[in-house]
Amino acid sequence: MKNKVYFLSDAHLGSNYHANSLNVERKMCRWFDAVKHDAKTIYLLGDIFDYWFEYKNVVPRGFTRVLGKLSELTDSGIPIYFFIGNHDIWLTDYLATECGLIIKKKPMIETIDGKVFFLAHGDGLRDESRTFRMLRKIYHNQFLRILYAAVHPRWTVAFASKWSNYTRENEEIEDFLGEENEHLIQFAKEKLKSEPQINYFVFGHRHIMLNFPLNSDSNVVILGDWMNYFSYGVFDGETMELKQFGE
Repeated sequence: MKNKVYFLSDAHLGSNYHANSLNVERKMCRWFDAVKHDAKTIYLLGDIFDYWFEYKNVVPRGFTRVLGKLSELTDSGIPIYFFIGNHDIWLTDYLATECGLIIKKKPMIETIDGKVFFLAHGDGLRDESRTFRMLRKIYHNQFLRILYAAVHPRWTVAFASKWSNYTRENEEIEDFLGEENEHLIQFAKEKLKSEPQINYFVFGHRHIMLNFPLNSDSNVVILGDWMNYFSYGVFDGETMELKQFGE
């Protein structure tokens, strides 16, 4: 019976962080096989790829196993939502056309089995870092994307892959910083003032596993990652849990 909803983020496939990114890709395919029997919907909440850029007729090399598995699942009738993260923002229609994914470029609010979910990757939500805000503006600038696409992929793919790996290697992932210092918790608190009906705020981006109660009816869930935890979220119609994929 397909009665569960699954959430996953931050695999960063292709990153130098992985000792063997291909093995991580294979493991993710095994996870898809494990959940497809009872999954009625799957939400991929960003940074599945460490770098992704689509030219008009060119897409990044690699990831064939995951792309094939995603296509298999959508062909079988399972809706899969793909949210852009801050590492895989420059996509157009390839994943939708070839793999059947439902692309989301902004956060969304969805009612699932009577519970209201706020879903987003999490970047740019109450993050006050000037550097991050500046980079985010650059990454989302359409004119700069057009200029970037005009350069031969031989140069842009190599540059972007090195830059993505550099930022990942030099980004310190901190453990839970406390309620007052977690910008996603602060964002959720502020959002609840205008939309108190939200039961679950589900994010990626922070690379920590967290299921934090805001009140008796609302939780912030941060999904962890597939770099350290191989973690995911699952909602069975009544409760939301964080789990790790063990074999």
